[in-house]
Amino acid sequence: MKRFIIRLGVCLEALLLGACAVYRPLPLDTRATAPGAVADITIDARAMALAPRHHVFDPSHGLDMTDVAMLAVTNDPQLKLARDERGIAAAQAFAAGLLPDPVLDVSRAFPTSGPAEASAYGLELAYDINALLPHSLAKRAAVDSTRAVNLNLLWMEWQVVGASRRLFIRVWYGERMLALARAEVRRLAQHHAALVQAQRHGDAPSAAVDADRVRLQSVRSLRDGIERRALHARQGLNALLGLSPRARFKLKGTTRMLGASAAAIGRALDALPQRRPDLLALQAGYRSEDARYRQAVWRQFPAIDIGFTRARGTDRVSTRGFNVALTLPIFNRNRGNIAIEKATRLALRDEYTVRLVDARSGVERILQEERLLSRRRGQLAKDVDAAARTLDALHAGLRRGDVSQAVELKIASNCFAQRLALLSAEETMREQQVALQTLLGGGRRARLTVD
Repeated sequence: MKRFIIRLGVCLEALLLGACAVYRPLPLDTRATAPGAVADITIDARAMALAPRHHVFDPSHGLDMTDVAMLAVTNDPQLKLARDERGIAAAQAFAAGLLPDPVLDVSRAFPTSGPAEASAYGLELAYDINALLPHSLAKRAAVDSTRAVNLNLLWMEWQVVGASRRLFIRVWYGERMLALARAEVRRLAQHHAALVQAQRHGDAPSAAVDADRVRLQSVRSLRDGIERRALHARQGLNALLGLSPRARFKLKGTTRMLGASAAAIGRALDALPQRRPDLLALQAGYRSEDARYRQAVWRQFPAIDIGFTRARGTDRVSTRGFNVALTLPIFNRNRGNIAIEKATRLALRDEYTVRLVDARSGVERILQEERLLSRRRGQLAKDVDAAARTLDALHAGLRRGDVSQAVELKIASNCFAQRLALLSAEETMREQQVALQTLLGGGRRARLTVD
């Protein structure tokens, strides 16, 4: 028997050593820095679902909206952390799928007094049956939990795509509004310099010069505000792309996006539970929690340990047998865990309902705002065209001496304000289109038109 125990110990030790994981160090990178240029990032456009077919990623000629979305999905720091969480969830699902290990108990006793013919030993192999019965439920819960993590990651990617498009729009319109404001400042500065020169010759009153200076300062303040806003948008876009704040790149193309008909939006709303990744993730999370609740119900029954024994006493009498250990469900009965899992399942159910209602309400709010913005944009476009025609006529009259420069200056300032308002309205409309596509779950496959 002694040889048997030694051989058994050697075999078990070899088996355990062969199945053990090997430690591998993973040192921290204390010199990590953000890429300083888009060219430092490698992207495989063919492997990305959001890229149109045959799309070529070439940052040397500038980035369009699709390029920016691809960069964001590839290099966004928060998405990288979320992908690490996906690896953790996959490892947890793997762990849940493993069967519980049996327990081997070996003992040896040596007599120290009294009559004894030999040393005693005991050998027991036991298994926790209660851990085996709900194993399928635990595995199902882990699989659904992993699916929920993957779907949440997909939803994060959709939101990152939407955020990159909104920032693209802000930078794109910010640069155009800034160019318009700078041109207006140059025009007013030239006019003010001429007015100051006229005052020196006694041809312009001081009140007119002071009023013109106030107008110039006001437009300069407006320009500075637009410049700060454009800078913040550019910095936000760089941060989303995982680039250094100093990184510069040119944007190309347009912000115009393909709209959807009312019928298509209605169909998308009806299909939200089957297409929005966050809703699908909540469904998977609910199924996972339902399996955990059933698992907790299973564990209210008595825990059963079954073992087989072999032993020998000091009188050399050998025995074989079995033992069964039961946990008597008198006080605990796993009622606390059952209540926790039941309440958690109810919370997930309510969260899903609230998220679905909120998604549909969000779409309705955007559609109502789009109608108002569309009317405002149309009226502003007409006003800008009318002001431009009036300004052209005033320029001709000014050259002939039929119109005063003060009238021309006032009309030009009104035209500038209307053009700025038109750009702002168009920017808001484009951002609303992006928000609508994201809410409808079309953030990754939306097609963009490029000039």
